[in-house]
Amino acid sequence: MIKKAIFWSLREYGKTNVAAVIEYVSHSDLKTLSKKEALKNLTNA
Repeated sequence: MIKKAIFWSLREYGKTNVAAVIEYVSHSDLKTLSKKEALKNLTNA
């Protein structure tokens, strides 16, 4: 449930600041699925 909340919030934040989400995901130690879901539907991803 926590993992889902993390990538959901990143995906929502990506609607306003795509670059920040991409940078955070690339420098974090998130699991592969969380990274994939966080970057899902981002315009610059």
